[in-house]
Parts: sequence; C-alpha cells; structure tokens
Amino acid sequence: MDFSDRQGRCVVLDEVTDENWRAVADVAPADEQRRFVAALGARYLLLSMRGGVWNSLAIRAGDAVVGHVMWAYDEEGGAHWIGGMIVDAAEQGRGVGRAAVRALIGRLGALPSCREIRLSYHPENAPAGRLYAELGFAPTGDFEDEEVVAALAVAPTAG
Repeated sequence: MDFSDRQGRCVVLDEVTDENWRAVADVAPADEQRRFVAALGARYLLLSMRGGVWNSLAIRAGDAVVGHVMWAYDEEGGAHWIGGMIVDAAEQGRGVGRAAVRALIGRLGALPSCREIRLSYHPENAPAGRLYAELGFAPTGDFEDEEVVAALAVAPTAG
C-alpha cells in the first residue's frame, strides 16, 4: 500500500538501525505539544530498548527521518497498542502523522494475532483525537493514566 503525505512523499516505517537511530532520537515535536508527548524521540527509543515492551520504528518521508512511533502487544488484554508517536515540528501539518498511523495499522493488522489496535491520547490534544477518530478509532470509555483510550477493530486476515 502507498502511504503518502500531502506533499506526495512516500511515508515509510523503518526499523531503528545503527544508521538511523540518531535521527530518530533527535526528532522533536512543536513546543505546544510537549505537554502531550516526549520532548525528543530519544525518550521513546530508551523505553523501547530498556523497557522490553515497546518496539520503536522510524517514520521516514522520502529520504528523511521525520518522526518516531512505537507499538506493543498486550498479552493480558489481547490488543496491539500504538504509542510514542512524534512528528518533527518542521514536518507537522503535512499529513505525515496520518500516513504513519495508516501504515502502522496496515503492519499490525497483517499480524495473525491482531484483532484490535488501541492507543491513548490526552483529552486536550484535540488534533490527535480528530486524527484518530478519522482513522476509525473510537473511545472505549477507559483511561490510561489521564489519557483517553481509543480502539480500532481489525478484521481477521484470510489465511
């Protein structure tokens, strides 16, 4: 599938490697978003490397690393989770975040174990709430810390 931003650049999720980890670590959101996400991608990379739960991915638009997103599988709840998404401030408003979430939904949805994808966002982060709703996520009524939990049902893949 093609996941492009509004500039027509192909948005791809890459594994974090020895070649791109510094670019991922340096991703920084707009100042007004720092109350909702980490100030740098480095925090999420460390959570992935040291926490043993999350899996980090670089978000690339064209040839440039422009963001970070991570995912995990909750064995107890049976859902895949999306977390830790940051799009660099210079790249925001270009459709990179939408394309990245769509790409990750496609990647996770292709896993045989994936029946539901969940994520959480701060209730005051209206742009994130709109984006996720437009992509089919619906609030579950649950909260993770102070964040709204939203879920997307995934149809079983034919095997």
